[in-house]
Amino acid sequence: MTATLIAVALSLVSAAAYASAAVAQARLAGRTAPGTGTLRLLGRAAWWSAVGLNAGGALLHVAALKYGPLTLVQPLGALTLVAAVPLGARAAGRKVTTTEWRGTLLTLLGLGALLTTAVGSAPHETLSLAEALAVGAGTMAVVAGLGRPGARPGLRHAAASGITSGVASALTQTLTVAVTDHTTGPLLTWRLVVVAVLVSAFAMGGLLLSQTAYQGGLGAPLAVVTLANPVAAAAIGLALLGERLQGGTGALIPALLGTAAAARGVILLSRAQAGTAPAVEAVVAGPRPAATPSRVVIRSPRALQQEHGHGHLRRIRAGRS
Repeated sequence: MTATLIAVALSLVSAAAYASAAVAQARLAGRTAPGTGTLRLLGRAAWWSAVGLNAGGALLHVAALKYGPLTLVQPLGALTLVAAVPLGARAAGRKVTTTEWRGTLLTLLGLGALLTTAVGSAPHETLSLAEALAVGAGTMAVVAGLGRPGARPGLRHAAASGITSGVASALTQTLTVAVTDHTTGPLLTWRLVVVAVLVSAFAMGGLLLSQTAYQGGLGAPLAVVTLANPVAAAAIGLALLGERLQGGTGALIPALLGTAAAARGVILLSRAQAGTAPAVEAVVAGPRPAATPSRVVIRSPRALQQEHGHGHLRRIRAGRS
């Protein structure tokens, strides 16, 4: 089996784990009141279940990065969207809408077009210490900008989550290649220590940002995460790790078309999510208790006449007073 096929196989299993984690996070977010602190989330089994699934997906993703370049492995993360949309609909007790299917298909076709231009060999180059620090500082600046107060925080947090996760993958590839290809000299260097710290920080930051993004629903935020992740990772791979698009400058046309199709898919999923949000909230909240039936008292005609008479006397006395 070639390195490319190994990378693809590992990416498929990783995408399935990430999809299950995304659905678990979305369900937890729907049951969590806005402003709930992180410490309360740490005390919930559902949170640790999502963390475990994310950890499993991350380990498989790290293994895939050893055998394939960022421009190959990262776009395969779009398969998370394929699995998560129907899984999320099933968890909410509804069917996947036609708009969601169209949005998912367009997103996958767009990322697939990007994938065909990015196939390459196993990675060998790594980031230097200065490059890793520059990438980390730039990422923190972008995330700070996306996290500012304003409209549509869910999609902005989703974009920040996708970017931090993509950067974490790029740094993870540097860490993996540097360790596995190590032959001479000390294994523990300042560069690897700094890269490992950045990987941990961005991986956890991406997880927490996605948890915030999913509070408004799963479809559109997950699509934004799925789109921003490979774009961020591929940008680092192309700019700093010597990766190239297959076909040279001619590959820019299908890459741009793929980006446009994926963006259109995200828009469709965003519109579909706006229409299905009330249904999701109703399912998450559970069935409401039935209203207590009114007690109907049937009285005899004589009792009704007596009650009417007493009422008339009360009105007369109130008028005299």
